[in-house]
Amino acid sequence: MAGRTSQQRASLEKQNAAIMAVFKRAGFEQIAPDIIQPADIFLELSGEDIRSRTFVFNDPEGQELCLRPDLTVPACRFHLSHAKKLSKEARYSYSGTAFRFPDERFSPQEFTQVGLEWFGAKDSIGVEARMLKLAVAAVQAAGASTPKITIGDVGLFAGLLGDVPMPTRWRRRLRHQFWRPLAFSDLLNSFAGGQVKKRTSVSAAVDAMTTDASEDFASKWMTQNQLPQQGSRSVEEVYERLQEKLADRSEAPLSPASVALIERHLKLSGNAVAASTKLNAVDAGKNYQAAASSFAKRLAAFNKQGLDVNAMRFSASFGREIEYYTGFVFQLEVSGVVVAGGGRYDNMLSDLGASERIPAFGFAIHAERLQAVLK
Repeated sequence: MAGRTSQQRASLEKQNAAIMAVFKRAGFEQIAPDIIQPADIFLELSGEDIRSRTFVFNDPEGQELCLRPDLTVPACRFHLSHAKKLSKEARYSYSGTAFRFPDERFSPQEFTQVGLEWFGAKDSIGVEARMLKLAVAAVQAAGASTPKITIGDVGLFAGLLGDVPMPTRWRRRLRHQFWRPLAFSDLLNSFAGGQVKKRTSVSAAVDAMTTDASEDFASKWMTQNQLPQQGSRSVEEVYERLQEKLADRSEAPLSPASVALIERHLKLSGNAVAASTKLNAVDAGKNYQAAASSFAKRLAAFNKQGLDVNAMRFSASFGREIEYYTGFVFQLEVSGVVVAGGGRYDNMLSDLGASERIPAFGFAIHAERLQAVLK
C-alpha cells in the first residue's frame, strides 16, 4: 500500500475490519496464507489476465516462484498442508495483500483481498446462497448500498458440451477457450467448417506422422527443425498435440444444429428469473437439463436468503476470466465498479494434490476498489 496517506490506510483498515467482523460472526477461521507461492500453479490454473500480470522469479536453486496474484490458490495450499482430513468441511477467511503488474484499469500492483473460501460442503447450492449473501453483507458493512449482482454458470456450458456429439479433445479445447470469446468463436467455426484440415505451420509434421507414429517422433522432429522446447511443455505434450491434429483430419465436422445450439446458449442474458425459464426451454440433453435444474434451485435458495433474484443479471458467457471455475460464478458492482467476485472451483484441490475431488467455493473483495467508490 505504498503511496497511501496515513488517513487512507486507517480508513482502509477500518473498512476491512468491518468486513472481517461479518466473516467472524459467520464462523469462518481467519488464516494468513504464504505470500510467496510456486509459480506453475498460477500459470497453469488461472486466467490469462492473472498469468500475464504475475510477478515471477527464481530462487537460488532455480525453482520458479511468484508473489501471490490472488489468495484463493494460497488458501487451497494452506488447507492441503494444515487440514487433518482434507475432505472434512472447512471455512476460512483472510485479509491480505495480492500482487499483480498494474494494467490500464484501476488496479495498483499491490492491493488487498478480503475474502472467504469454503471447502468440503455437501450442500453446494446452499453454500452458494450463503456465500453470495455474505458477500453482499460484507460490502454493505463497509458502507455500500445494495450492490448490482451479475451471475453465470460455467457448469451449464460444460453440460451442454457433454450433450453435443463431438470428440472429447474438442470439448477440452472449447472449455479452455470459454474465457476468450474471439478464440472460442474461431475454434468453434474450425470444428464446424472443416478448417481443422487446412494447412498450418505444423502440417508437414502431421504428414510425417502417418508413416512414423513412434513416441519419440516429436523429439526427432523438433531436433531436425531446430525447434527449442517452449516453456514447460514437454516433448510428450507436443507429440500428443500433433496426434490430435492428425485425428482432426479425419473427424466429421460439428453439425450446423450443434453449432447453433452452442451459440444460442452463449447469447442468453438478462434478468436471472427470465433466463432460468429460457434455460429450461433449451432442447439439449440430460447434462444441460440437470445444470438448468440446479440453476433454478439456486435462485430459489437465493430467494430464501433474502436476496432479490429479480434484480440479478444473468449472462451465459460470464465466467470472470478465471479458468479454474467449474460452476456458479458471480460479481458485485458498486457505482459501476466491480468490487467483489467469486465462484465454484471443485477441481482445484485435486489439481493441487488431493487424492479426491473436494467441493470448493470462494469469493474475494477488492478492498481498495471498494474504498475508492465509497468515497
